[in-house]
Amino acid sequence: MSRLTDLITQAKAKDADLGRELEREFKALAGRRSFGLNFERHTPETVELPGRPIRKGDKVRVLPPRGSTEKGDKRLWKVVRTTKVDVQRVADLALIGTDESETQTVPVGDLIVVAEFRDYIYPGLVSTGKVERGGDKPFHTVINGENFHALEALTFTHRGKVDVIYIDPPYNSGAKDWKYNNDYVEKDDLYRHSKWLAFIERRLLVARQLLNPKNSALVATIDEKEYLRFGLLLEQVFPEAKMQMISSLINSKGTGRMNEFRRVDEYVFFLWFGDAKLGKLPSYGKQDDEGKEDDEEREIVPPVDGEDEAGEPTSGIGLDWQTFRRRDLASKRGTKKGGPRQFYPVYVNVASGQIEEIGEPLPHGTPRDQAPEREGCIAVFPIRKDGTEMNWSAIAPTFKERWKDGYARAGKATPEEPQKYIIQYLKGGSIKDIEEGRAVVLGKAEDGSVIAEYPEEKAKTPTTQWALRSHNAEHYGTEVINSLIPGRTFPFPKSLYAVEDALRLFMEENSTAVIVDFFAGSGTTAHAVMRLNRQDGQKRQCISITNNEVEADKQISFGKGALRPGDPDWEKWGICDYITKPRIKAAITGKTPEGKPIKGDYKFTDEFPMADGFEENAEFFTLTYETPVSISHNRAFARIAPLLWMRAGSEGRRIDALPETGWGVADTYGLLTDLDTAAPFTEAVEAAGAIRVAYIVTDDDRRFQSVAQRLPDGVEAVRLYESYLTNFRFAMGR
Repeated sequence: MSRLTDLITQAKAKDADLGRELEREFKALAGRRSFGLNFERHTPETVELPGRPIRKGDKVRVLPPRGSTEKGDKRLWKVVRTTKVDVQRVADLALIGTDESETQTVPVGDLIVVAEFRDYIYPGLVSTGKVERGGDKPFHTVINGENFHALEALTFTHRGKVDVIYIDPPYNSGAKDWKYNNDYVEKDDLYRHSKWLAFIERRLLVARQLLNPKNSALVATIDEKEYLRFGLLLEQVFPEAKMQMISSLINSKGTGRMNEFRRVDEYVFFLWFGDAKLGKLPSYGKQDDEGKEDDEEREIVPPVDGEDEAGEPTSGIGLDWQTFRRRDLASKRGTKKGGPRQFYPVYVNVASGQIEEIGEPLPHGTPRDQAPEREGCIAVFPIRKDGTEMNWSAIAPTFKERWKDGYARAGKATPEEPQKYIIQYLKGGSIKDIEEGRAVVLGKAEDGSVIAEYPEEKAKTPTTQWALRSHNAEHYGTEVINSLIPGRTFPFPKSLYAVEDALRLFMEENSTAVIVDFFAGSGTTAHAVMRLNRQDGQKRQCISITNNEVEADKQISFGKGALRPGDPDWEKWGICDYITKPRIKAAITGKTPEGKPIKGDYKFTDEFPMADGFEENAEFFTLTYETPVSISHNRAFARIAPLLWMRAGSEGRRIDALPETGWGVADTYGLLTDLDTAAPFTEAVEAAGAIRVAYIVTDDDRRFQSVAQRLPDGVEAVRLYESYLTNFRFAMGR
């Protein structure tokens, strides 16, 4: 529609009467809306490709002068030819999309290649690094590139093979969180919602081709700004899916907004296809309903045994060890609510770190240093970090009884804080579950505290409202990133455990699931997949797609400093290079980018030190744009090679160069470039035993079929480069 309005405007400029007639007819047709979600399908987006060499025939834009913050010339030009003048390469340009001829000659260094989304693309991949700790496990892959084009690349490698897609698209809140045609979409843009819908729809239509129609799922998060439109769009793009939306509490404090309700939750759409079944979640990390802790109590503290970074209790499978100190300031020492019987010393033996005795309450006004001393022990009182004296959650006789029964304990020492040990206890509900057999006691720890857990059947089908402490985005999103890549910030990261739970629902029983996230952001989805693999020893793999966009504020300052996209000092601050890749590498190695062991522990279902890392493999790639001629003449093989490897499962060795012998066999696929060597090739494929795909380079379909018939059963024969080129010429629905 917006393309038609542009053409009508051009017609008006040439013939006002004709333009008005066309506009009248257009409005009449536009009023005949079809049933369902209607929006402007805006002119296909364009994406700038910094660093891409300038070639004859390219579409380009002219960049503003270095040091300028102006947007520059937004018109598109075609490169007619490139020449060298003195020592400088220049390009002769012709303006695109106009009846009147306009040309100019510009230094190549002042141009940037532009790809329109209506154009065919022929993608390749260049490796930019890898991490290997997983032995023969498949590689997780991270692709730095425009996600629409990266998705198109996956139609060659993973068409119909993806088990779960998880996405966290831009929420379109009016902030500078996404671009359309290389410009941020502002809050006052009248077409903001339709641009967003067009942007999302184009990607969903390609993503649909990747999902396994027999058994797969799509998970997408959103907030209230677009959830109504997004839900309708999902229904239209995926009419065959079963779909539900749930609300998820992500920050009980809420995000403040001017003259609006504080936002504490977001919405998650779940779509499942074919025979996919909704799984269950372990009942851990229940939301603490007391909700009385103030901001001081929510400050992040170093993790200790039995207490998470927020000072809140950790839990086993449904068994919560609660912090014994009261948290609301209305219950501090000396208040009516606190009561004089709830301020008493808990004596912890310094050598063993275990509770040795419970002292008598101190009257209001009696300094705590007047409490009786006990040899070898330290008297622990309920003291906040700022020194405020609080009260314990129960009177001394009640706590003493729980301690004797194994329902109270001391955590690790906190010598730098006023309260020298964290004191914990089990609440009545957990004790009742133990006494009535719903929680099974496995034994007792050295300090006499019970070790208990709920049996597997405690897992439940989730409800449509999630209020899980483990899904707190501040504690388990932002702080996880702070631990992995200290000093680097990312806006609004998802809780690692929230993504883990969402994925668990649809792939717990799929040991080789392929998961795709094409709004990968900080890389939480890949991190969650690695955690799930560790929990059951499986080999799922994640494909993460993100661009290398530099945040808006830095773009302005970099522009003033004469930097441009494509310059190394610009690109190193992009999201993929600065956040995504370092986060995934740190998660696997257990070390920060500075080489230091990561501090802190993972929580909930699988608790272990972050410094242990994961036994996983990952490789990082940048998307490239090739030409059909270079591909068909084998001149782009090194950049096509990763796609061949990914199509065969992203496992083991890759054939990165054309084999001198005319054929080669890797761990999961083979490549035949000289059909005269077909006999030894087919013998090697059969001997290998684990080959899934055989790529045969030939223009002769008859000879291709002859070789394909000689391959072992179960080996997919793919004709190169015809299969590749055809995929991107005709399958994209342009």
